[in-house]
Amino acid sequence: MSAIQLLYVENLISRKNNQVQQNLNFFMLVENLNFDKQIDVVWAGEEGKWQDLSAKYYSMQGHDKEFWHAQIKLTLTDDFSLPGNIQFGLRYRVLEQEYWDNNNGLNYSSEADSGIKLTDINQLQNIDFQVNLNDSQSIIPVTVAVDSTINAEKVILHWTVDNWKTTHLSNCEYNRNYWNNKRQSNARNPNQYEIQLWTGQIDPGDALKLQYIISCEGDNKVIWDNNVGNNYCLQPDQLKILILNLHCYQEKDQDSKFTQIAKAIDELDADIVCFQEVAEFWNNGEGDWPSNSARIINERLPQVFNIYTDWAHLGFDKYREGVAILSRFPISNQQSKYVSNSQDIYSIHSRKVIMTRIHVPFLGVINVFSAHLSWIEDGFEEQFQRLHEWAIENQADDVKTTLLCGDFNITAGSKGYELVVNSNEYDDQYLEVNQKGVFEKIFRVNDGHWQYLLSEDYRIDYVFMNKNSGLQVTSAKIVFTDDDYGQVSDHCGYFMTFEPKENK
Repeated sequence: MSAIQLLYVENLISRKNNQVQQNLNFFMLVENLNFDKQIDVVWAGEEGKWQDLSAKYYSMQGHDKEFWHAQIKLTLTDDFSLPGNIQFGLRYRVLEQEYWDNNNGLNYSSEADSGIKLTDINQLQNIDFQVNLNDSQSIIPVTVAVDSTINAEKVILHWTVDNWKTTHLSNCEYNRNYWNNKRQSNARNPNQYEIQLWTGQIDPGDALKLQYIISCEGDNKVIWDNNVGNNYCLQPDQLKILILNLHCYQEKDQDSKFTQIAKAIDELDADIVCFQEVAEFWNNGEGDWPSNSARIINERLPQVFNIYTDWAHLGFDKYREGVAILSRFPISNQQSKYVSNSQDIYSIHSRKVIMTRIHVPFLGVINVFSAHLSWIEDGFEEQFQRLHEWAIENQADDVKTTLLCGDFNITAGSKGYELVVNSNEYDDQYLEVNQKGVFEKIFRVNDGHWQYLLSEDYRIDYVFMNKNSGLQVTSAKIVFTDDDYGQVSDHCGYFMTFEPKENK
């Protein structure tokens, strides 16, 4: 496929409560060339004025493609006329390159109140599809656009809640009144693009994951929409975790980098953030909350998170240095402890870890630790042992998982890393999702030569998760690099997503 590709455009005029509105909806498929991208619909109405409409991320399609959409609702007033018939193209800017889908230079068109128009590449399209399950919804509606030239006789939803061990079928119905129901009035125009709308429902019960595909039977043949081999998949919002060492106020343009970190938290839609080298001015040991770096970042979020932070020692001769946890979900059972032999606030070998219990909707309760431990020669072994014992003490029947997050100051494959492996309690989540074969040899088989497999892995920041966790990692990537949000510290950050394990 090309880098960007239109799937459908919807153009509707509604008349409700003495208001006339025109709704434009554009749905497209994008090749994921880089996280930092800008996608716009460049469009004009009958008046001929061209303008940009920013598109937003909708969902993944497999591993390397994404669905994006753009919507705008315009209201007729005495001073403003509706755009009516429109023409448009799609523009994709990424990595200093620009890609277009503008119908081979002819522009796409959509007439006012004409409903949905599919592109020539597809005759069957799932529209406005849901991408997440939520605990307040029992029925999942599905709407399918079908090119009428197919002469559809049946549209069927094939779905499973157990990864296709069993399959259920739900028939869709041809919805002749779909457009009028959407408009709240009689249609001004028929659906001139000859697109039929079929609607169906799925009842997944209390399942944590739903997958479905769509078949259409007509003219003695069957065509499918299986999301290009990826199935349509609904599950609860994945848990998203970001970890980052903030470098204790040592960055140039520090304030702008705090803003950049807040921007990343918002755009990545992170749920939990674990910071290390959180700093605030020493102030004779009394601290200075307004200068606390975690607090500053938190208050630059569109909606502030719950925050828990504590400090361990004097850093860089002028700061109280510590760790922090930010959570968009409720927190409880906050704890803070020195895990080092030293508790001298003037010694950098004094290391304190914090933990909190976080109540995650749909997933349950998890224990999260934010840690900044010492190098192996400066006390890592006893610090990790105390952290490990502390985590076990707080493992309860209602705790879904335990996450040890942060800067452990041990390189992958080193003696310190071996201590984590030999504890037989925690798995390296970044390694599990990015190097599955290596992960299996280390954490499942305990290959006698596993250290050599990590000879070029220089990570010292980790998310370790307990082996009997009710969660599983689904993705892990490095952020705050030249390619993702820019460098904001002497460390990069790690962003990971998790979902419930099946049968847990």
